[in-house]
Amino acid sequence: MGYKNNKTGYRDGLLESRAIVKKGDYALLPHDGLVNNVVPGFENCRISILASPRLGASFSDFICEFLPGAKNTLGFGGEGIETFIYVIEGELIVSDGKDSDTLTSGGYAYYPVNEKMYFENASDQMTEAFLYQRQYDPLEGHQAHRVIGNRSEIEPIHYEGMEDVLLWDLLPTDDLGFDMNMHILSFEPGGSHGYIETHYQEHGAYLLSGTGVYNLDNQWVPVEKGDYIFMGPYVPQACYASGRGEPLSYVYSKDANRNPGV
Repeated sequence: MGYKNNKTGYRDGLLESRAIVKKGDYALLPHDGLVNNVVPGFENCRISILASPRLGASFSDFICEFLPGAKNTLGFGGEGIETFIYVIEGELIVSDGKDSDTLTSGGYAYYPVNEKMYFENASDQMTEAFLYQRQYDPLEGHQAHRVIGNRSEIEPIHYEGMEDVLLWDLLPTDDLGFDMNMHILSFEPGGSHGYIETHYQEHGAYLLSGTGVYNLDNQWVPVEKGDYIFMGPYVPQACYASGRGEPLSYVYSKDANRNPGV
């Protein structure tokens, strides 16, 4: 089963795609074009590599379907690497090989540098999760720590004062031990960014729900649930949510709290 949308064989009509790839700048990877990759350690899983250094990102993102009995006994992450996982649907056991936590839908875990994550599907159904790994950028006198939580336990804030745009901060935003953060941004239909952003930070964003249009380097492109967007440093970016009754929401990473250097 090579394709994440489970479609095999010939299609009706011409082959076409909404995919856009500008290496180092930005990319849109529609769910319709994702393929099943082999990543050592992930057993009985369907996993797609989304972003990676080959795309120009400083991190790697994955979308993974843990089938019944799925597990990872080799560990995710390793020396010099920090990791994060967000459970979209299902139930997953996450551990360091000794202590474990069970994450349900909306649950997430961050493991600091040098701590490997191990996984096991805790359900007899498929569990879907978004995964992230990055080389940690240390800062003298500061250190990140493990974080376990669930979106439902966090009180969202109105993004830049807009009533129809909500933001969940999944990791501490005022702790210099963290060189990155994870957020969920949710736009009600008709909601949008207040302006087109242009900034130093890069993002990897996986769409959890909804439809809309996204501005990538001043090109407006349609997006929907299951799509993945990479936004490199200084790429103009913003979105409008459309659809009926369902917000456009996505989980996304952002590097933070470090001097860019010279």
